[in-house]
Amino acid sequence: MEKIKQRLRSLFKIIQVPEMKILPGHIAFFLVLSIIPIITLIGYIASLFSISIESIINVATDIIPKDITDLLIPFIQGKGMDMNIGVFMIIGFVLASNGPHAIIIACDALYEEKNSNYLHTRVKAFVLTIMLMLLFFFCLIVLAFGNTILNTILQLDFLSHIHTQLYWAFLFIKYPFAFILVFWIIKMLYTMAPSKRIASKSVTKGALFTTIMWLLVTYIYSLYITHFSNYDLFYGSLSSIIMMMLWVYILSYVLVIGIAINRNNYQRLEESTKHN
Repeated sequence: MEKIKQRLRSLFKIIQVPEMKILPGHIAFFLVLSIIPIITLIGYIASLFSISIESIINVATDIIPKDITDLLIPFIQGKGMDMNIGVFMIIGFVLASNGPHAIIIACDALYEEKNSNYLHTRVKAFVLTIMLMLLFFFCLIVLAFGNTILNTILQLDFLSHIHTQLYWAFLFIKYPFAFILVFWIIKMLYTMAPSKRIASKSVTKGALFTTIMWLLVTYIYSLYITHFSNYDLFYGSLSSIIMMMLWVYILSYVLVIGIAINRNNYQRLEESTKHN
């Protein structure tokens, strides 16, 4: 019991480090910011393959709260990729990489590692940005809106006779597959973030905690948007955006707690190695 209390005190002490206090909000802001260049890229890819932008907008309107689609639709619309859009996307990705860059800086502070190679840090931050964005969009599209998207697709006539089987098959494999994918990416992110070379096993506990909490929080968010579609009647037209931002912030906070767990575990493993 005393060991558990000691570990909890140590974990709380790490979370109280100034870099860790501001990190969740920092990550959440740049995660939300990353949505815009990704949506713009989707619109560009659709135009390359002559996919109707209107059809994408109609599907998005059916499955995503209206207040969110109203903000995103202007970034989907447009013809082709001109220089202005290309520059905009590059700037968007660079800005979005500030979130993972903050993770690297915080990890270096926790692991007491100095990294003076700014270019190397920025390149690594960009790689982590791609990983984090893919993970975020997977949670958003598959876990949060997955059931709604699937129901929309299954309304097609040629799928009507296997509607029930496909739906239950999706529900059956969704979370086991999501657990493996989310755990693998988060563990890679935790291992790569510090400039100090650390053993992969030292981040397993933090990655496991973060994976479980991400799936749980996203499941609750999915239930909320599925069964409380009229909540904007009570809280105003911005409620859907606020709920999405709250979800992103909780995911970011859980990610930071996972970093603290890993640092605590790393310190314990280091002390155990010295004593042996």
